[in-house]
Amino acid sequence: MHALRRWWHDTAGGLPATFWYLWAGLLINRAGAFAMLFLSLYLTDARGASESVAGTVVGAYGAGGAAGALLGGVLADRWGRRATLLAAHLATAALMVALAFSRPLLLIAALSALVGVVHSMPSPAFVAAIVDVVPAQRRSRAFNLQFWAFNLGMAVASLLAGVLAEASFTALFLVDAAATLTAAAVIAWKVPETLRRAGPATPLPPADQQGVGRSRRQGLHTALTDRNFLIFVGLTFVLAVLTLQTSTIMPLAMRADGLGPSAYGVVVALGGALIVLGQLFVPRLIDRHRKDVVLAVSTALLAVGFGVLTVADGLGVYLGAAVVWTVGSMLAAPPNAQINADLAPPQLRARYQSVFYLTFPAAAFVAPTLGGVSLQHLGDRHWLIVGGLGLLAALGHLLAGPPRDRHVDTLRRAADREPAPRGDRVQTG
Repeated sequence: MHALRRWWHDTAGGLPATFWYLWAGLLINRAGAFAMLFLSLYLTDARGASESVAGTVVGAYGAGGAAGALLGGVLADRWGRRATLLAAHLATAALMVALAFSRPLLLIAALSALVGVVHSMPSPAFVAAIVDVVPAQRRSRAFNLQFWAFNLGMAVASLLAGVLAEASFTALFLVDAAATLTAAAVIAWKVPETLRRAGPATPLPPADQQGVGRSRRQGLHTALTDRNFLIFVGLTFVLAVLTLQTSTIMPLAMRADGLGPSAYGVVVALGGALIVLGQLFVPRLIDRHRKDVVLAVSTALLAVGFGVLTVADGLGVYLGAAVVWTVGSMLAAPPNAQINADLAPPQLRARYQSVFYLTFPAAAFVAPTLGGVSLQHLGDRHWLIVGGLGLLAALGHLLAGPPRDRHVDTLRRAADREPAPRGDRVQTG
């Protein structure tokens, strides 16, 4: 019992009540966000669209997601985290109801693009709110739990979506809307506004060439000109490109090796099960190590896992490789989010998050576009390129870590010299 209590304390102890309500809202949101998983099937089976039209509509949803990440970041820093989360959730519920009863394909495409926007808006606000209320020394475990909730919710969504889609596509959208409203109710009831309202713009002391000494009221361009942050975003982009091989290129490689959709489903299910069962044990494994070292190891594991596919010729090799790259993804999640939080000035947290989240739609475009060409012309050597790219990124983390840590120390010293913002009272439950 003592060992169990210690594990629980190391995994989830010392986190404020507001974090747990945010966590619950995220879990409900992800568990209910299943309608768009079946959007292409809905369009082709229920609305009679061709594959090309369905692909265009799904692409519109993805484009909306890129815009929504930026919009959500700006609004979360201006309106507040709670207001942005509520607006996004309520808009999502309304759009899901509209999609349930829409018939013209042009209208469905427009609504799908809008859903993409409002689906991505909460991500920067969720993370910024977590950073607002969780002490710095406990953020690693908070982000670990956030990653776990996200994946658990997606696993539940995948199971529910298949059942509902066979019964009724209309029900698929309506249940999604109901789950979104439930998440909004949790946030409205239990999550206070966590954004600290500052007084008039106050110049910070001179710091370094990255603009730490700029006025505290800045915009997206501050994140887009922060060299340390952009290097980190670039390395995260490589990580995202590697991770997305599982859903973009790997199915094609498995088909070429004579493995069908059921085999692909087993490999994906194994990765999801490992995350759900093992993610809660990650904090004790990584807390005593430097974040750049953890990210280098995790990226190297992804590189090795995908590199092994060069010699894959059966399901067993794919399953073994999936274990390796999934462990890499699990190790990367907490330090990735924590570094992102450390690099963001307090008044620009959500904006920094929005730029960070752009890496994922960008990777979702690059991974299948370049990967398809690479696989077609290079065959199994494609995986050598993927593995080599991952190893270079691992080296990049080791080289970028020390100067990034010095930059973060400078940010903290500058923040310590600032006067406290007006009304700086943040409820933590």
